[in-house]
Amino acid sequence: MRALSSHRERHVADRIGWLRAAVLGANDGIVSTASLIIGVAAASVQAAGQTSAIVIAGTAGLVAGAMSMAAGEYVSVSAQADTESAELARERRELIDDPRGELAELAAIYVARGVHPDTANAVATQLMARDAIGAHARDELDITPGARARPVQAAFASAASFTVGAALPLLTVFVAPAGSLIWAVGAGSLLFLALLGAVGAKTGGATVWRGTARVTFWGAFAMAATAAIGHLIGGAV
Repeated sequence: MRALSSHRERHVADRIGWLRAAVLGANDGIVSTASLIIGVAAASVQAAGQTSAIVIAGTAGLVAGAMSMAAGEYVSVSAQADTESAELARERRELIDDPRGELAELAAIYVARGVHPDTANAVATQLMARDAIGAHARDELDITPGARARPVQAAFASAASFTVGAALPLLTVFVAPAGSLIWAVGAGSLLFLALLGAVGAKTGGATVWRGTARVTFWGAFAMAATAAIGHLIGGAV
């Protein structure tokens, strides 16, 4: 008797939902708060009281952003979850009303993928005998248990990661000299973004340098744009 294979593969598909929300939240937290701080600093004259105004603006941006991320993520993922539930409910009704037609439909999917018709029919029969709705969910609806939408999890991950990301440039305000606040916040935020991109890519099994370059470039672009706008507005008022 052949020994069972000890080969194990590690996949990241079950991380996609929370990883996407966490990376998006942290990235938005860093970019939006850093951009807000830099924009306010660029629009102001270096004077007493400026730091407190920047801290207030940054803190307000952190709280508002975290709540917005949580609400937006919950609503969007809930809509996805509702759609998946409706599709599964309809599939269950079809399995009750027309089991033969559903068997033929599942077999046809395997045939389209290159499986011989006889083999496809045998596989479809065995899978439906074991878990009919699971087989149709995976192969017809492209819904897998590990990747199903989880609104509460996504909302919490987004809010928590946004808060952590936003706190980084905000804390920089307290340690940076007033005269170099813009450069300190900008450089520190780009460093945080680079680390975030690397960690996100590594966790998701993607290319590290590509994830790092992507988030760093767009973060730098956003901060430069808000600095320019803040400078123009500050000079006009």
